[in-house]
Amino acid sequence: MRERRTPLDETDIALLDAVQRDGQATAQQLGDRLHLSASQAGRRRQRLEEAQVIQGYSARLDPEKLGLDVQAFVQVQLARHGAEEGMGISRLLRLRPEIVSAWTMTGEADYLLRVYCPDLPALNTLIHEVLLAHPVVARVHSQIVMDQPKPDAPLPIG
Repeated sequence: MRERRTPLDETDIALLDAVQRDGQATAQQLGDRLHLSASQAGRRRQRLEEAQVIQGYSARLDPEKLGLDVQAFVQVQLARHGAEEGMGISRLLRLRPEIVSAWTMTGEADYLLRVYCPDLPALNTLIHEVLLAHPVVARVHSQIVMDQPKPDAPLPIG
Protein backbone atom coordinates (compact mmCIF):
# COMPACT_ATOMS: atom_id res chain seq x y z
CA MET A 1 0.00 0.00 0.00
CA ARG A 2 1.40 3.39 -0.96
CA GLU A 3 1.85 6.07 1.63
CA ARG A 4 -0.94 8.61 1.23
CA ARG A 5 0.60 11.62 2.92
CA THR A 6 3.85 13.14 1.73
CA PRO A 7 6.01 14.55 4.53
CA LEU A 8 6.20 18.34 4.18
CA ASP A 9 8.24 20.89 6.09
CA GLU A 10 7.30 24.56 6.57
CA THR A 11 9.15 25.59 3.41
CA ASP A 12 7.32 22.96 1.33
CA ILE A 13 4.00 24.22 2.71
CA ALA A 14 4.92 27.83 1.89
CA LEU A 15 5.98 26.79 -1.62
CA LEU A 16 2.70 24.89 -2.17
CA ASP A 17 0.72 27.88 -0.97
CA ALA A 18 2.63 30.12 -3.38
CA VAL A 19 2.15 27.89 -6.44
CA GLN A 20 -1.56 27.43 -5.65
CA ARG A 21 -1.93 31.20 -5.79
CA ASP A 22 0.38 31.68 -8.80
CA GLY A 23 1.17 28.58 -10.81
CA GLN A 24 3.29 30.65 -13.20
CA ALA A 25 5.71 31.84 -10.52
CA THR A 26 9.30 31.39 -11.61
CA ALA A 27 11.89 29.65 -9.46
CA GLN A 28 13.39 33.11 -8.82
CA GLN A 29 10.04 34.50 -7.65
CA LEU A 30 9.45 31.46 -5.43
CA GLY A 31 12.97 31.74 -4.03
CA ASP A 32 12.46 35.42 -3.23
CA ARG A 33 9.15 34.67 -1.50
CA LEU A 34 10.60 31.73 0.48
CA HIS A 35 14.03 33.25 1.19
CA LEU A 36 15.76 30.54 -0.85
CA SER A 37 17.93 30.60 -3.92
CA ALA A 38 16.13 30.10 -7.22
CA SER A 39 17.81 26.70 -7.63
CA GLN A 40 16.70 25.55 -4.16
CA ALA A 41 13.11 26.66 -4.83
CA GLY A 42 13.17 24.99 -8.25
CA ARG A 43 14.47 21.71 -6.79
CA ARG A 44 11.80 21.72 -4.08
CA ARG A 45 9.07 22.38 -6.64
CA GLN A 46 10.43 19.59 -8.86
CA ARG A 47 10.50 17.16 -5.91
CA LEU A 48 6.87 18.00 -5.08
CA GLU A 49 5.90 17.55 -8.74
CA GLU A 50 7.65 14.16 -8.90
CA ALA A 51 5.90 13.09 -5.68
CA GLN A 52 2.64 14.18 -7.38
CA VAL A 53 1.79 16.55 -4.56
CA ILE A 54 1.71 19.13 -7.36
CA GLN A 55 -0.34 17.39 -10.03
CA GLY A 56 -0.22 20.09 -12.68
CA TYR A 57 -0.86 23.73 -13.45
CA SER A 58 -3.88 25.34 -15.06
CA ALA A 59 -5.36 28.69 -15.95
CA ARG A 60 -8.49 29.99 -14.23
CA LEU A 61 -10.90 31.21 -16.90
CA ASP A 62 -13.91 33.50 -16.54
CA PRO A 63 -16.97 31.39 -17.51
CA GLU A 64 -19.14 34.44 -18.27
CA LYS A 65 -16.60 35.84 -20.73
CA LEU A 66 -16.75 32.46 -22.47
CA GLY A 67 -20.55 32.58 -22.70
CA LEU A 68 -21.11 30.05 -19.90
CA ASP A 69 -23.73 32.04 -18.00
CA VAL A 70 -25.34 29.19 -16.05
CA GLN A 71 -23.52 27.24 -13.37
CA ALA A 72 -25.42 24.48 -11.59
CA PHE A 73 -24.92 21.61 -9.21
CA VAL A 74 -26.77 18.49 -10.27
CA GLN A 75 -27.43 15.52 -8.00
CA VAL A 76 -27.87 12.21 -9.80
CA GLN A 77 -29.44 9.13 -8.24
CA LEU A 78 -28.94 5.80 -9.99
CA ALA A 79 -31.57 3.08 -10.34
CA ARG A 80 -28.98 0.28 -10.15
CA HIS A 81 -25.45 0.09 -8.78
CA GLY A 82 -23.63 -2.70 -10.61
CA ALA A 83 -20.16 -2.51 -12.16
CA GLU A 84 -21.56 -2.15 -15.69
CA GLU A 85 -23.84 0.70 -14.63
CA GLY A 86 -20.96 2.43 -12.88
CA MET A 87 -18.79 2.18 -15.98
CA GLY A 88 -21.60 3.55 -18.14
CA ILE A 89 -22.27 6.59 -15.99
CA SER A 90 -18.53 7.24 -15.57
CA ARG A 91 -18.13 7.24 -19.35
CA LEU A 92 -20.99 9.71 -19.71
CA LEU A 93 -19.44 12.03 -17.11
CA ARG A 94 -16.07 11.97 -18.88
CA LEU A 95 -17.54 12.68 -22.32
CA ARG A 96 -19.76 15.66 -21.48
CA PRO A 97 -17.75 18.91 -21.51
CA GLU A 98 -20.49 20.76 -19.58
CA ILE A 99 -19.75 18.53 -16.58
CA VAL A 100 -16.57 20.07 -15.22
CA SER A 101 -16.35 17.96 -12.06
CA ALA A 102 -18.14 15.04 -10.48
CA TRP A 103 -18.09 13.41 -7.08
CA THR A 104 -19.56 10.17 -5.78
CA MET A 105 -21.54 10.85 -2.64
CA THR A 106 -23.03 9.28 0.44
CA GLY A 107 -26.72 9.86 1.06
CA GLU A 108 -29.60 9.90 -1.37
CA ALA A 109 -27.69 11.15 -4.42
CA ASP A 110 -25.00 8.92 -5.89
CA TYR A 111 -23.22 11.71 -7.79
CA LEU A 112 -22.86 15.45 -7.47
CA LEU A 113 -21.99 17.21 -10.72
CA ARG A 114 -20.78 20.74 -11.27
CA VAL A 115 -21.89 21.94 -14.69
CA TYR A 116 -21.52 25.07 -16.81
CA CYS A 117 -23.94 25.80 -19.64
CA PRO A 118 -24.43 28.80 -21.91
CA ASP A 119 -28.09 29.20 -20.90
CA LEU A 120 -31.06 27.55 -19.22
CA PRO A 121 -32.22 25.71 -22.37
CA ALA A 122 -28.78 24.07 -22.58
CA LEU A 123 -29.01 23.03 -18.92
CA ASN A 124 -32.49 21.68 -19.58
CA THR A 125 -31.18 19.65 -22.53
CA LEU A 126 -28.34 18.25 -20.42
CA ILE A 127 -30.72 17.20 -17.67
CA HIS A 128 -33.59 15.84 -19.77
CA GLU A 129 -31.96 14.56 -22.95
CA VAL A 130 -28.64 13.37 -21.56
CA LEU A 131 -28.81 12.56 -17.85
CA LEU A 132 -32.43 11.44 -17.47
CA ALA A 133 -32.22 9.65 -20.83
CA HIS A 134 -29.38 7.47 -19.53
CA PRO A 135 -30.81 4.03 -18.69
CA VAL A 136 -29.28 3.82 -15.21
CA VAL A 137 -30.32 7.31 -14.00
CA ALA A 138 -33.41 7.23 -11.78
CA ARG A 139 -33.58 10.82 -10.56
CA VAL A 140 -31.91 14.19 -11.10
CA HIS A 141 -32.10 17.24 -8.85
CA SER A 142 -30.51 20.50 -10.00
CA GLN A 143 -29.61 23.69 -8.19
CA ILE A 144 -28.69 26.76 -10.22
CA VAL A 145 -25.95 28.95 -8.79
CA MET A 146 -27.16 32.52 -8.23
CA ASP A 147 -23.84 33.93 -7.00
CA GLN A 148 -20.50 32.65 -5.72
CA PRO A 149 -19.55 34.80 -2.71
CA LYS A 150 -16.35 32.80 -2.19
CA PRO A 151 -14.48 31.72 -5.31
CA ASP A 152 -12.68 28.39 -5.47
CA ALA A 153 -9.80 28.79 -3.05
CA PRO A 154 -6.42 27.14 -2.53
CA LEU A 155 -6.40 24.00 -0.39
CA PRO A 156 -5.86 24.61 3.34
CA ILE A 157 -2.38 23.13 3.63
CA GLY A 158 -0.92 25.18 6.48
